[in-house]
Amino acid sequence: MGIQKDRVKFNVGGRIFETTATTLANAGRNSLFGAMFDDEWNLNSDATIIEHFIDRNPNCFSVLLDLLRTGELYLPQNLPEKLLYREALFYGLLDHVRSAKWGPFDGNRLRLACSVTGQAPGDGTAIRAGPDGGCCVAHGSMVHVYDWMMEDGGMGLFSASTGELRYKFNVKHENQVKSYTAGALSFSSDYKLFSSCKGRSNEYGIGVWDQVTGKQIDFFYEPPGWSLGDADKLQWLHGTNCLLVATLFPRKDNCYISLLDFRDKSMVWSWSDIGTPITDERRVRDAIAMEETSSICVVNEYEDLGFMDLRRNAGSVRWSSRSRLMKGKMPDEPCYPKLALHDGQLFSSMNDCISVFCGPDWVLTSRLRRSYGGSICDFSIGGDRLFALHSEENVFDIWETSPPPII
Repeated sequence: MGIQKDRVKFNVGGRIFETTATTLANAGRNSLFGAMFDDEWNLNSDATIIEHFIDRNPNCFSVLLDLLRTGELYLPQNLPEKLLYREALFYGLLDHVRSAKWGPFDGNRLRLACSVTGQAPGDGTAIRAGPDGGCCVAHGSMVHVYDWMMEDGGMGLFSASTGELRYKFNVKHENQVKSYTAGALSFSSDYKLFSSCKGRSNEYGIGVWDQVTGKQIDFFYEPPGWSLGDADKLQWLHGTNCLLVATLFPRKDNCYISLLDFRDKSMVWSWSDIGTPITDERRVRDAIAMEETSSICVVNEYEDLGFMDLRRNAGSVRWSSRSRLMKGKMPDEPCYPKLALHDGQLFSSMNDCISVFCGPDWVLTSRLRRSYGGSICDFSIGGDRLFALHSEENVFDIWETSPPPII
């Protein structure tokens, strides 16, 4: 590419910085600096502009410019980390900061960075990671945000910085607002919010809202003999533009897993254990869709993994059993396993540890364990971090990938 070696001068908050077009190009096309180049990566020149003025924090700009020059992150002690993240978000360099600080996310190289005590009485019930490396933790009717700069959550849209309620998402049936209870949530890349809904009459199903306007734009009603409104888990599949809906034991006596296509209001795939002999070894506790392999992975309470082929409707589960090893070792108050998929690695929580599975046969390659806090009731991955919420103590753990060594 034809990057020129032109010098570029910035005035940031009254301080002068000088660098080259080559250094700025390291920020990438989607950054603020990317707009300074043409399609051939030549610097857009304007003889009338001697220096570019940016009314931002000069100390943070100095750190970020050094990151673009060297690929290394050095944070002075007098510069708050949260302030740097805020400025990196403005320049479109948050991914650069995360990569330099933690290294690319790899479940087999995670280390325990710290544990955080909750800020509310009682134990947390759910944890969700944000793309900036922060998280939010639910304690009953309260949600605490930890350095999370994104602005979404709950069945109202809240500001993560002020807690102010932006929108309340309503369900309408025959043009009348109905009372309902929201359950599982999922988001699509085009700013749609999906939620399972339980109403008092006909409002059982999956509601869809526009996150930008807060308006309801669709509703998939629960068909007779099936379960959607009680769903434990929703997952938006970007490749197929379908929604995975899973209703699991013990919320229901039976398990219902389906893929919904909202374009023609059809259920394109479904599976249930109705009519089959159910034992603890075969009762599904969580499910996750794996688009690359056209399959759905499920897990039982002993952390056995099972797989179903999405190309076959109502097929059977192919189990990979470890139950005989796990029986008799369950804690007094176990937490049922949960699944997550991230960058081609499969994660499953079980008691006080999280297992990492890799490869085409999903071989167990690593385990993350911390004895304090009891069983893991929920975990989430985002911002190159894994967050694990414990059930018996008001505490959650933060796991990070160590940055690569400097050679």
